[in-house]
Amino acid sequence: MKSTQSIKSLSEQVLEAVVKVVGSGPVSLHEPTFDGNEWIYLKECLDSTYVSSAGKFVDKFEADLANFTGAKYAVSVVNGTAALHIALKLAGVKDNDEVLVPALTFVATANAVTYCNAIPHFVDSEESTLGMGASKLREYLQATTEQNDGVCINTSTGRVIRAMVPMHTFGHPVDIEGLLSVSKDFNISMVEDAAESLGSYYFGRHTGTFGLLGTLSFNGNKIITTGGGGAILTNDKDVARHAKHLTTTAKVSHKWEFIHDEIGYNYRMPNINAALGCAQLESIQSKLRAKRNLYNSYEKAFTGVSGIKVLKEPDNCKSNYWLQTLFLNNEFANKRDQIIESTNKSGYMTRPAWNLLSNLEPFITSPKMDLPVAEMLIKSLINIPSSPSLAPEIS
Repeated sequence: MKSTQSIKSLSEQVLEAVVKVVGSGPVSLHEPTFDGNEWIYLKECLDSTYVSSAGKFVDKFEADLANFTGAKYAVSVVNGTAALHIALKLAGVKDNDEVLVPALTFVATANAVTYCNAIPHFVDSEESTLGMGASKLREYLQATTEQNDGVCINTSTGRVIRAMVPMHTFGHPVDIEGLLSVSKDFNISMVEDAAESLGSYYFGRHTGTFGLLGTLSFNGNKIITTGGGGAILTNDKDVARHAKHLTTTAKVSHKWEFIHDEIGYNYRMPNINAALGCAQLESIQSKLRAKRNLYNSYEKAFTGVSGIKVLKEPDNCKSNYWLQTLFLNNEFANKRDQIIESTNKSGYMTRPAWNLLSNLEPFITSPKMDLPVAEMLIKSLINIPSSPSLAPEIS
């Protein structure tokens, strides 16, 4: 058994490694950087008086997003949760359907499912990506579902499993090809939760562009921000048109009449937020370089710290390294909270991964598979300061 002195020593080593990279505190977990045309575009937006959901910056931001990600279409909305809600509706999720979501994700992933009056069905993770494990999910579905008229039925509940929502955790791409194969073989639609992975690539292709739809978030703590905001990505023209229609209160275009042809949502991104996004997106490559440089600096600083590694992007993937993450081995996993307490007390914000959604009160009765990897991961992961401004200068 480790002594009190050795436990304290580990916390001190973590703190020393963080300080070595980011300098004196206090230091937040993640802060945005505004070093481009933000003030210019915001003033232009204000001068135009078009600060709400109409204006040129909305169109420009959507076009720029599509160009950057390689998606054919992008539809901007008020936040990532709204994007996921509409994406699930467009994927055909109906009342009382089940939707496969990782147990290890932010609560918005499951909340969006409930907005569709559907039920989240929690799936285990794999250690190498932190995301859904394709092979284990395939085995699980083979044992617990059946096909009926081209839909996947949960034999325990009798409900349709309509969709799956893989999430790219902390910016690291999940095994998307493996999950696409599962999606196809079991007739389950895929909606990618790419909220954390703008600027991440799986075998050279941007995350969020593999499923029928993908979603992004531009919250203040993301790699680029619009203050609040999100987007829906798709390569299907009709799906994109319907997404824009639904998120604009389903209003039929007319010079003066208010005609709404289905239940819609007031989810469109305001022009003033899009103006901020346009400027942020212009500088995303420098932010991505800074993120990668920060990872390299942390990886070097933690060399020799026993029992801890800095999480690296999966093979054949390029991560945006949105949140730098420490992985504690089994011997030290039970010391996670001591490390978090020590670093925060010293002015360096760190945090654990989320609680498993399957353990939260709103979802305690939701169906789930065995979750041994996810349960291990929540005991082993610590996010450390990750702002791009913290990256040391590249020599």
